[in-house]
Amino acid sequence: MSKKQCHSAAITTLRTFPERRNFSSVQDGTVLFIRCLLFSVFLCTSCASVGKHYKNIDRDVKDGNFETAFNKLKEEAPSAYSKNDILLFQLDAGMLAHYAEKYEDSKDYLTEAERSIENLQAKSISLTAASYLSNDTVTEYSGEDYEDVYINIFNALNYYFLGSTEDALVEIRRIDEKLKFLTIKYGTGITAAQEALLDNGVSVPYDSDTASVNFSNSALARYLGMLFYRAQGLYDDARIDRDQIRLAFANQPEVYKFRIPSSVDEELEIPRGKARLNVIGFTGLSPEKEAEEIRIPITYGADAQIRWIKFSLPVLVEKPDVVSAVKVIFDNGKEFQLEVIEKMGDVAAETIKQNEALTYFKTILRATSKTTASIIFNEASQMQSDGNMGLIFSLLSLGTQLYADLSEQADLRISHYFPATAWVGGITLEPGLYSYSVVYYSASGKPIHEDRFENILIKPEGLNLSESICIK
Repeated sequence: MSKKQCHSAAITTLRTFPERRNFSSVQDGTVLFIRCLLFSVFLCTSCASVGKHYKNIDRDVKDGNFETAFNKLKEEAPSAYSKNDILLFQLDAGMLAHYAEKYEDSKDYLTEAERSIENLQAKSISLTAASYLSNDTVTEYSGEDYEDVYINIFNALNYYFLGSTEDALVEIRRIDEKLKFLTIKYGTGITAAQEALLDNGVSVPYDSDTASVNFSNSALARYLGMLFYRAQGLYDDARIDRDQIRLAFANQPEVYKFRIPSSVDEELEIPRGKARLNVIGFTGLSPEKEAEEIRIPITYGADAQIRWIKFSLPVLVEKPDVVSAVKVIFDNGKEFQLEVIEKMGDVAAETIKQNEALTYFKTILRATSKTTASIIFNEASQMQSDGNMGLIFSLLSLGTQLYADLSEQADLRISHYFPATAWVGGITLEPGLYSYSVVYYSASGKPIHEDRFENILIKPEGLNLSESICIK
């Protein structure tokens, strides 16, 4: 149901209520209360956004029709994205434009997305009143940290393909700044949420290891930095980034569970007069979120009665990446393998930890507050000598508990079109024109996709970088 339909339904339903201010009896008020409650249930269950527009677009993406997918996304944007989801549109549009090789459009959308994240950052970390009253979906989507980091990866590629290696390097340097800030970003918000829980008499264990982020160095960003520095003849800087690739693998085993691509050691050892072709490939799609419902008991009253608190948390779920191997095959018979340099889905899972911890504390505090209100009304109903007033308080207790259950919806918003895996490789060649294919294989060794590159000039100077996409 669209927002306009929800609004119309609200007006229509309200008009069916009796147009009078004084009820002849408590029963009339009770009937009105129940009707209002049922209407609230209707709105809570009918007006949720489920991202239906993705189904149509995903078919084109999987078929490699990226320009069609990009155009469809723009056409459906007014009805598919709410005013709180502007960042989601910017991220989705920016990535589809990149895949469609509309690098100027992609740069513009991703730059807007980065500005949106910067503007929304303070709101995201603070304990906003609106999200405490109902759930996080009522606030503007402010992005996940891995989205913020990968904006710069793809903008660096955008700038390279637009002919500006210097601007590409600026984007890479911004990643380093963001990763340094990431480890301390949520400290204040998490502490404030914990204090609020303690003030409400709720004791929640805190696992600092679970909430800590073990990601401060991106091998993919360092790899691109190495190539861009090499292209500008800045070999000392290129060597620093090459060594940082090694450190990223050595210091972050939770993220890099595979070997360093063998071609990394060859990138700064190009014989004089020879040319180097580098190929980067992206496969799969980044994780999505699903709701996990949890109930915890709390006791209240002198006789230690039990009331269950229900809350809903978002959990990351990986999407399958069917690509198991990637090979670059030249028409003259030469070939080389691409190797994984970054599992971007693993980076997403690692960088989202602190935000998950903050969401967990906020959700428990919000759900506890709602359930506490229901308990107060229930206890008030038991203390009433007037039967009618007792009935009203009982209904209020039931209503607030029902509202607490229905309004606790996990925020499942997340961008849809970042890839899951980055592959890289390179080969040293004689300068000249080359035609080649990037072929993707399933686990059974069956070719599942091929990108064709015709008559590409491989020059001895600068950077010769080809990009290939396979999303199945």
